[in-house]
Amino acid sequence: MYDFNKIIDRTGTNTYKLDLREKNFGEADVVPLWVADMDFAAPPEVQSEIQKRAAHQIYGYTIRKDEFANSIVDWCAYKHNWEIQANWIEYSPGVCPALAFSIIALSNEGDGIIINTPVYPPFHSVVKDNNRVLLKSSLIEENGRFTFDFDDFEKKAALETTKLFILCNPHNPVGRAWSRNELERINDICLKHKVIVLADEIHSDLILWDKQHIAFASLNDEAAANCISYMAPSKTFNIAGFNTSYVIASNPVLLSAYRKTQVRLQLNLGHVMSSIALTSAYNLGRPWLKELVRYIEGNITFMDEFLRANMPEITFHKPEATYLTWLNFKAWGLSQKDLKKLIYSQAKVGLNDGSSFGAEGEGYMRLNVASPRATIEKGLKQLLECRPNM
Repeated sequence: MYDFNKIIDRTGTNTYKLDLREKNFGEADVVPLWVADMDFAAPPEVQSEIQKRAAHQIYGYTIRKDEFANSIVDWCAYKHNWEIQANWIEYSPGVCPALAFSIIALSNEGDGIIINTPVYPPFHSVVKDNNRVLLKSSLIEENGRFTFDFDDFEKKAALETTKLFILCNPHNPVGRAWSRNELERINDICLKHKVIVLADEIHSDLILWDKQHIAFASLNDEAAANCISYMAPSKTFNIAGFNTSYVIASNPVLLSAYRKTQVRLQLNLGHVMSSIALTSAYNLGRPWLKELVRYIEGNITFMDEFLRANMPEITFHKPEATYLTWLNFKAWGLSQKDLKKLIYSQAKVGLNDGSSFGAEGEGYMRLNVASPRATIEKGLKQLLECRPNM
C-alpha cells in the first residue's frame, strides 16, 4: 500500500542529512546513510492533516488540547501494553533538551551520571556541558551482541555522588531492545543506590522481528516512581522537524521538577504543528508503521546477505530495534582515521563515525538503513569497490 522504494529528492529542503555532508565528511556527494532520520515520505494521513492546518492563513501561538495527551495514552496501551494517565505527560521540545532539563532539575554540578557506551553522542555532551561527571559503564560485546556489564554498572551506581542514569532503550547504536530480566536488574541496582533513571525510549516504536518493547516504567510501581520516560513519534513517522517529543512520569515530584525547569527556561510552548503531527501519527499512522517495520527488516536482511556474500569480514548483529546498524570494520586493519578516509573520500559513503559514540566505537561505523533499498545497495556496492586487499 505504501511505496518505500520511491526515491524522493530532498534537495532544497534544508535537510541536515544532505546539506551537512561536506562539513561532516569532506565530500558533498557521499551516499547519506548517517543521521537518524528516514528517506521515506511521512504517512500520507499525517501529511493530509498537516496540510489542512497549513492551509489556514494564521500560524499564531498554539495550545495543546486533550487530544494530545489522550493520543499518547492510547498509543502506549496499543503499542507497548503500558497503561498511563494523561496527567503524567508533559510536552518537551525534544528528547535531548528534555534530558538537559531533567539533569538540571534532579542533580547538581559535580554529581555523577551514568551512560552505557558506546552510545548516542549527545548523551556524552548533555552530561559534560551541564558540568556533571560523566560515568561510562561500557557494554560487553559477545559474538557481536552487546550486553550489560552489571558488575561495573553497580560500582558506578554505588558511588556517593552518582545521582542519575541515562538508559537508552532501545539502544542506539547497538540495536538492543533490553529484556525484562535486564531491565529488572537495572531497576534493582538503581533503587538500591538511589539513582534516578532517565529512560530515553525514542526508538521504542521501531521494534523488529515481532519482539516487544518493554517500557522501563512499566516494570512495576517502584520503577515508575524512580523514572522519567522520554518518547516521541519523530523517529517512528519521520516527523522530527515538528518537535513532537514528550515526557512521562507517574511520580509527581519528578514531573514537577521537570516542568519547573522547562518553564523557567521558557521552552514549554511548542510548535504550531507539533500537536497535529503527533495526534495524526498516533491515531492514523498504524498501518503505515506496520509496513515500514517490515521494509526496514527487509533492508537489514538485504544488507546482511550482501555482506556475507561479498564482504564477510564486515560483521554486525541484526538489531532488535531501530533502523540503525552497528558495523564492525576491524578486520580491515585500519586506524579510525584511515577507515573514515577510505569510506568518506574513496567509497563516497556517509556513515556515522563509531568513535563519536565513545572510545568503544573504534573500528565501528553506524549505518542507517531507513532509505529505499536501491540507496542501500548503492552504498554497499561503493564500499565493496574500495574494499582493502585482505
